[in-house]
Amino acid sequence: MTVLSIIRDCLDALLHPSARYDALTRARHRAFMAPRLLGSLAAFAAFPVYLAMRGAPSALEVAAFAWLIAPIMLSWFLSRTGRYEGAHVLSSLALSGLIMAVAVTTGGIASFAAVWLVVVPLEAALSASRRVAAFASLLALSCAGVLIIVSQLGWLPVEEPSAAQRGVLMAFGIASATLYAAGLAFGAESLARTSVVLLSREEERYRLLARNMSDVISRHQRNGAVQFISPAAEAMLGIPVAQLHGHGLFDRVHVADRPAYLTALSDAARGDVRSVEFRLRREPAGSERGQVDFIWVEMRCRPLDQNGGRDPAREVEVVAVMRDVTDRKHSEQALDQARSAAEAADAAKTRFLATMSHELRTPLNAIIGFSEMIAQEQTLMLGAAQRKEYAQLINDSGQHLLSVVNGILDMSKMESGNFEIASEPFAPRAALLHCCNLLALKARENGIDLITDAPQDLPVMTADPRAFKQIVLNLVANAIKFTERGGQVSVSAAVTGSQLTLRISDTGVGIAPDDLKRIGAPFFQAGKTYQRRHEGTGLGLSIVKSLVALHLGELTVQSRLGEGTAVTVKLPLDYTPPQTKPAESKVTTLTPVPRQELHKEIRELHEELNDQRHDQPAPVKKSA
Repeated sequence: MTVLSIIRDCLDALLHPSARYDALTRARHRAFMAPRLLGSLAAFAAFPVYLAMRGAPSALEVAAFAWLIAPIMLSWFLSRTGRYEGAHVLSSLALSGLIMAVAVTTGGIASFAAVWLVVVPLEAALSASRRVAAFASLLALSCAGVLIIVSQLGWLPVEEPSAAQRGVLMAFGIASATLYAAGLAFGAESLARTSVVLLSREEERYRLLARNMSDVISRHQRNGAVQFISPAAEAMLGIPVAQLHGHGLFDRVHVADRPAYLTALSDAARGDVRSVEFRLRREPAGSERGQVDFIWVEMRCRPLDQNGGRDPAREVEVVAVMRDVTDRKHSEQALDQARSAAEAADAAKTRFLATMSHELRTPLNAIIGFSEMIAQEQTLMLGAAQRKEYAQLINDSGQHLLSVVNGILDMSKMESGNFEIASEPFAPRAALLHCCNLLALKARENGIDLITDAPQDLPVMTADPRAFKQIVLNLVANAIKFTERGGQVSVSAAVTGSQLTLRISDTGVGIAPDDLKRIGAPFFQAGKTYQRRHEGTGLGLSIVKSLVALHLGELTVQSRLGEGTAVTVKLPLDYTPPQTKPAESKVTTLTPVPRQELHKEIRELHEELNDQRHDQPAPVKKSA
């Protein structure tokens, strides 16, 4: 450890806490205290030697030694208070007081000490304060004026030094003042050099920070022209920073976002703090020519000079910080989509409850009502024909109820991935004609022409024949249901490449464009629920869509309101189901009971009731 480092550590220990954390302030306090402490200690050491050699000192000598020791008090003041300007003011007062005391006793304004008045404002210049420098200048001028007045009034001591002594003293005064001024100059140069070093070090630190920040820092004019932009822009946009200067950044802003971009910069130039989000065109690494990729950027901008923004005539620069917020934007979009999906699910639940309340309640009421009437056949004196009719109505209601429940269960199994497809070879033409024959009677009853076009040379296809029939039955039944009397339903089949193309078209009511986007969703029915003129759960087309997807096929729906609908289904001629066996379903699908077996069970139950009736009278339930 060197002597200079020891002295530096001692001075740093004496510094006020407010000056320990700023390098420039610390250097200034150290420059003020070091020469004064060293000079005072040297005066203390020389004073005994001077007394031994000279004897009793004069008043002037005592004043001089007092001034040489006084800087200790100034250093103590600065160390305790940290008031740098105040310490310089006290130093100027002490120096001026010493000069006045020496000048008054050695000739006034003509004294060799008067030259030192020039040093007073020079010493105050080290404070880097205009107020202190102005005070020191006024103080020196005031002291000079006082000396002139005292000299003119003859208030100075009569004893004057000889010409030889006056020359020696004048030479001493000029030399000492010059040396002191030189010391001040070297101190000022040292402080200036320290300021430059600290400034360059601070600038390098900020440049390093700007180079390593992920956010982009830029400086703009009011019109948006870029004057500086940090190197982080190259990583964000994939182009050199030089191409973004001037209007290069503006040219990469999305056309729709440019007004917001320029408005934010203009408002910031007027003194406001603005934040704006816009899209920037990026050059992705390895992208082909012509490929456009935009990222979302958030920019916070403020005026570089807070006071300059209040002056409209002054050109104010704007500093901005840009950050890539593309991931946040994608998260917001995903959140909006999730919210829309949740709202759609809630709406589907409402439609499901509204539909099921009608589709389940109607057949259940029929089953309960007609079964009560059969149970009271003695009271109502029902004939065999009426009992048969009621039993048939009960059976029809049960079959309808069973089809609704089976549709719901099939849809649930398809959505959960537990619907099994049994793929086997079959003739699609025979299956298609069979389905159309089943629905021909319903078409005639509704006054609709059902036209089937199935070529004789349709090849054998490998798929699930039950699923194929369900697809055809649902689509043709829907077409008949929504076609007015006198309309026409056409069913055609053709082979296109390795696919079988089914087309079912009608001249019915059609589907609105808004509803066409949602066709195929479970429980969705075109039109408003309370305006429906046709029965149904809204599961038919959804089941068709799922069955087609399970066969790796395609389903397209084309429709115009009031002109009809055309549904096209493309199924592969040779479908092989995946080898992985799906998980076993815990839901059991209800299977319709054949009508003959149902009639047989009803007769057996009827005979059993007759046998019991002979033993005890059956209770009779009155119906309202």
